[in-house]
Amino acid sequence: MEQKIIQGDAMTLLKEIPSESIDVIIADPPYNLGKNYGNNHDFKEFDDYISFSKTWLGEAKRILKSTGTIYVFMGVRFISYIYDILEVKLKLVFNSWICWHYTQGIGKTKGLSPRHDDILMFTKSNHFKFNLDSIRVPQKFYRSRNNMRGANPGDVWKFSHVHYCNENRQKHPTQKPEGLIERMILASSDKGEQIFDPFSGSGTTVRVCQQLERNATGFELNPDYVRMTKERLAQPFNGFDSIDPRMKRVPNDLNDFEMRENYLKNHIEWFLKNHPSAIEKFQEEVKRKYGNNMKTILKTDNLTLF
Repeated sequence: MEQKIIQGDAMTLLKEIPSESIDVIIADPPYNLGKNYGNNHDFKEFDDYISFSKTWLGEAKRILKSTGTIYVFMGVRFISYIYDILEVKLKLVFNSWICWHYTQGIGKTKGLSPRHDDILMFTKSNHFKFNLDSIRVPQKFYRSRNNMRGANPGDVWKFSHVHYCNENRQKHPTQKPEGLIERMILASSDKGEQIFDPFSGSGTTVRVCQQLERNATGFELNPDYVRMTKERLAQPFNGFDSIDPRMKRVPNDLNDFEMRENYLKNHIEWFLKNHPSAIEKFQEEVKRKYGNNMKTILKTDNLTLF
């Protein structure tokens, strides 16, 4: 697999990408809120920002394969305009309006403090890839009619911001959690496919692709962020920096011994293989719920559950 970061203006570089060559686009464009990105400020007049959005999204549609998917992050002020461009102007197919809920955000004293960002998921056609089994979350309760591989995660995703004390925190004002990007890539692509991020920023998309065995290209205007990303790609992998809290939960009512044993053997592979730091919490939860009823010691990938 190849992951590369290219320094330059996406508005220029996008024109160099061949048409219908990209499987998934994950875009976190400037929200036009005046943030400082080192060598540029995120502020345009309203009409200029809409024109900017139409231009890069038009190029994004061109390079996306007919079976491809685009995810676009956006703040509340411009989300409706981005939706209009994608569906009305570009005739892409709406799939989901994802709400990324985070636990901490900007504090306000006049008005309500924001606690979410929006992510628009569109496809180029009605024939697109969606790997539901790759992104399922553990069931809360076991029922015989349930798919024990897990449930659909829904369109409200809870991932914490990458806190400043996190060892993976980069010097970037809008770094996205790796677990959030992991879900998009697993849902909409297979190993070896082409992922593209036109506004790479801290390099989260290309870093996640490196671990999930996808090819990735990121464009970034700021040369300092390009260097940061290259250093990040050279670091050893110790697990993604964030996880959906539901991944660690153990279903209630796993009362049948054989069924429970089979499920617990698979849980880590299904839900935690990219999140080793969460395994201990999972083990503790298994002990709390079923410790007195376990007849064997289960092992998976050399990891003893209890």
